[in-house]
Amino acid sequence: MSAQPSTGYELAEALGTDYLGALADVPAADRAHWDRARQYAAELLPRINEHWDRAEYPLDLVRRMGELDLLTDGLQIPGHETMSPLAAGLVTMEISRADGSMGAAAAVQGGLVLRSLALFGSLEQQDRYLGPLASGELLGGFALTEPDHGSDAVSLETTARPDGDGWILTGHKKWIGNGASGGITIVWARDEADGQVKGFLVEQSAPGYSARVIGGKGALRAIHQAEIALDGVRVGPEAILPWAGSFKDVSRALVQTRVSVGWSALGHATAMFEAALSYAKQRIQFGKPLAAHQMVQERLAQMLAELTNMQLQCRAVTELQAADRMRPAQASMLKYHNTRAARRIASGARDMLGGNGILLENHVIRHLTDVEALHTYEGTESVQALILGRDLTGISAFA
Repeated sequence: MSAQPSTGYELAEALGTDYLGALADVPAADRAHWDRARQYAAELLPRINEHWDRAEYPLDLVRRMGELDLLTDGLQIPGHETMSPLAAGLVTMEISRADGSMGAAAAVQGGLVLRSLALFGSLEQQDRYLGPLASGELLGGFALTEPDHGSDAVSLETTARPDGDGWILTGHKKWIGNGASGGITIVWARDEADGQVKGFLVEQSAPGYSARVIGGKGALRAIHQAEIALDGVRVGPEAILPWAGSFKDVSRALVQTRVSVGWSALGHATAMFEAALSYAKQRIQFGKPLAAHQMVQERLAQMLAELTNMQLQCRAVTELQAADRMRPAQASMLKYHNTRAARRIASGARDMLGGNGILLENHVIRHLTDVEALHTYEGTESVQALILGRDLTGISAFA
C-alpha cells in the first residue's frame, strides 16, 4: 500500500517450512505444477493488498491462473495437463499462501464448477464449457447455498418446475462466488416433480436472473460473492446436468472440495507462521530481537507443531485420494483439523506482530480474516464434527 508509510519489515518471503519433510519427496511432475503456482504467487503478492482493501475483484488475476493451467484441480480436461491429487493440493496451498480470495476463486472455478461439469455434465455441455472454464476465459458460479440454508443445504427451497421440454427456476441463492461476474452459474434446485435436487446450467444474462455483489465483507474481500434472485428463469432441456439426480450427487463434488479446503488452510497457516518467524528475527525489543526471548521461541514452537500436523494430514489424505481409498469422513477430518489449526496459528501470529499485525502490508491480518471464511464454507466446524461422530459411532446426530 504505497500511500501509507511502511513499517520496513519483509514478511512475505516464502521460507519453505517443512520440519518433518512431509513435502520433501514431491515428484518432479508435481513439483512443476507447484513451481507454476509459486510463480503466480510472486506475481500476485505485490498487488493483492490494494485489491483486498478496496474490495475489488481482479479478474485478470483469475484469468492468469488459467493461463498458467492452475484451475483444473486434478480433473482430466482435454487440452490441459492433469494434476495428481498431490499436485492439486500443492497448487491450492501455494495460491492460498499468497491470498485467500484467489484461492477461493480457484476453488469455485475448478473445485466446484469444473468438477460438477466433469462428473455430471453431458458430452455437449463438457465440449462447450470445460475448456473456457479451465482457461479462465469464462467464469462459473456454483449456486447451492441459500439465504436460509447454508449447512442445511439438503433442505434447499429453490425449485425447478417442468415446463414443456424445459424448466422454470425460482428461488434465491447467497454467497455465490462468480455469481455476478458475467458467465454461467450452476444452479441447484429441487425438482417439483420428484422432490430431488438437480443441477442446471444458467447463463447469467438469462431473463429473470439477477445478482448483486455482497458488500461489507471483512474477509475474502478480493473476490465478488453474490446474492442471486431467480424469478421464473426459463431454461431449455439442454441446461440440466443429466448425471446429477439427487443431493448425494452434489455431495460428491463437495467432498473433494473439503480436501482442497484443508490444503488452503495449510497455505494460509504457512504464510502466517513464516511472517511471524521473520518478524521475530527482524523486530528489536528491549535491546534484542523478539526471537531471543524465551516466550517468543515457545510460541513459535507451538505454531510449528500445529503447522507440521497440518502438513502431515494433507499428505496422508492426498495419498488416500491417489489410491482411490479416501472416505468422505476422512476429508471432513482434514477440513475440521486444518481450519481449526489455521485459526490458532492466525491468532498467535497476529499477536506476535503487535500493532503491526493489523497492517495489510504485513499480510497476517488479511490471512487471519480470510481463514475465518475458510473455516465456515464447505461445511461448518459443527457439520464436520457430526460427520466424524457418525463415522465413529454409527449413529447420526444430525437434527
